[in-house]
Amino acid sequence: MEVIKTAFLLAAPSSGSGKTTLTLALLRLFAERGLTVQPFKCGPDYLDTRLHSLAASWGGKSRTGINLDTFMASKEHAQKLFYRYSSDADASIVEGVMGLFDGAEKSEGSSAEIATTLGIPVIMVVNAQSMAYSAAPLLYGFRTFDPRLNLAGVIFNQVNSLSHYRYLEAAARDAGVEPLGYLPHNKAVAISQRHLGLDTSTGYGREGVIAAMAEHVKKTVDIERLLEITKVALPPFDPVFVSGQKGDRVIAVARDAAFNFIYHENLEALSEYGDIVFFSPLDDKRLPKADMVYLAGGYPELYAEQLSANGAMRQQIASYCRNGGVAYAECGGMMYLGRAITLKEGTVLPMCGVFDFDTTMQDGKLSLGYRKVVLDDRPAVEFSGHEFHYSRVSRQGELQNIAAVKNARGESIETPVFRAKNTIASYIHLYWGENRFFPNYLFTL
Repeated sequence: MEVIKTAFLLAAPSSGSGKTTLTLALLRLFAERGLTVQPFKCGPDYLDTRLHSLAASWGGKSRTGINLDTFMASKEHAQKLFYRYSSDADASIVEGVMGLFDGAEKSEGSSAEIATTLGIPVIMVVNAQSMAYSAAPLLYGFRTFDPRLNLAGVIFNQVNSLSHYRYLEAAARDAGVEPLGYLPHNKAVAISQRHLGLDTSTGYGREGVIAAMAEHVKKTVDIERLLEITKVALPPFDPVFVSGQKGDRVIAVARDAAFNFIYHENLEALSEYGDIVFFSPLDDKRLPKADMVYLAGGYPELYAEQLSANGAMRQQIASYCRNGGVAYAECGGMMYLGRAITLKEGTVLPMCGVFDFDTTMQDGKLSLGYRKVVLDDRPAVEFSGHEFHYSRVSRQGELQNIAAVKNARGESIETPVFRAKNTIASYIHLYWGENRFFPNYLFTL
């Protein structure tokens, strides 16, 4: 029997329209009403899901933000995750990525594709700072471009007067999209949002920022009407029978302010192989005894002095890897396993020295995009990930590259996948939440 719940995807014509601000505010506002609210993020972003988790966890309820990505996994996997994590929630909010129809290739993997895959309505966020009635053809185009899409409402951002909103309200109605309110410009909220993802320390006042966002939004957005028009019938979640048995391995996962870019489903997959033990390369002096070490991405450059100063941990990780321990490091974790990190101002700080390369934050440029990876010794298997970094390898010795990498269009990319004994490292953030091939591969090294 289908269950009626609130569920919608929050989208925009382009990045920078205010999706994250509104998503965090609505998650908190729904939670403050006593609703159990489940957050999701379209695409590969691992920062927004952490902020979603914080905003949705309220009143003793703890929720985890979940990625839905139809490039790194199948549509069926996205549906399964959505129904699974929404099954015990009163409301589900999916934050879109980039513009509504922007995908890895045309609209493939876009927010629109995910909304139609899940069968949920879309609420648009439109930056109307320099716009009035032109909002009508804009919204009309988004509403009619794909007849499968249900564009149910719009919230206008950067609207500083009620009279301005009246023009936008009329435009929305003429386009056949219900207006749900607006957000005035708020300098304090805008500045705070820009720094939300940059400081991952537990002492940062993100809670206060999210509370301010919620207070800002509820003054001019019709929350009651939003809840009303986004009621949908979701199929009941039918969990697959789980025997309760799992492997007997121990997986040590680095998780602290420097290393925390982790897909939740990757951890869920690893937990099937045994027990996960978290440790901190920043603060801990001993590496836990483990059958595998996972060093995820993060901001090692922001904590490079502290990482370098913790010589005991660096030595233990280096010894573990040099003695044949199974380890996987991605992006920031890979930088940590190199010989040194050079900061923007030129300071050079020693790291673990497992791999004979140095990385630098100087003269960096953005490397961004989906990746397809085929290992040289497993040519029949292709798996997916995402690359996002500003650092670069500044010096490289004789290293083994064990894979061919392509972008979303099938073009070859020079991003290497390094191997030293049983340690594998790359700039690519891999997703194995659906396909267990990669952890299986690691455990057979």
